Amino acid sequence: MKRQLVWCSVAFVAASVIVRAAEVVRILPIVRDDQVVVSCELADAYTDDVREAISSGLRTTFTYDLELRMVVPAWVDRTIATSVVSTSDQYDNLTRRHTLTRVVNGRVDEATVTEDEAVVRQFLTALTRVPLSRTSKLNANRDYYVRISARARPRGSSVFSFADAITGSAKFTFIP
Repeated sequence: MKRQLVWCSVAFVAASVIVRAAEVVRILPIVRDDQVVVSCELADAYTDDVREAISSGLRTTFTYDLELRMVVPAWVDRTIATSVVSTSDQYDNLTRRHTLTRVVNGRVDEATVTEDEAVVRQFLTALTRVPLSRTSKLNANRDYYVRISARARPRGSSVFSFADAITGSAKFTFIP
């Protein structure tokens, strides 16, 4: 009886973490112009801890690991494409300006300077139309999903409570 209670508790905690992941990461895969592009948003990720880390001058970085995977019944799902996107903010206390940088697969994709905290929030917690794969790599009428794992640094500014990273996924069927 005691053992069943422990397993039920573990299952409840695991289920609540999965539900929380679905609430935290919103993912939208789009097939357009022979490309699979992904947009995502981390809901409620710009917390007071993140704001404090930024205002202290610490470089604050959100890293997103994106995977496009094909569903393979009764086997391991096949990875079609991967991408790593990092968004970071370096706040200068003297000028009160944020230097924002987005790096996609090791290359600087965008850099900007702003004084607007709303721009900082959007820049760090949302990705818009990140190209992930060409549709020529996909098979017609197959099920695919995009899985995104996100983590924040410095660790003290973690938006994910007790977890180091949060993961979410979104499924779609490729119909050419």
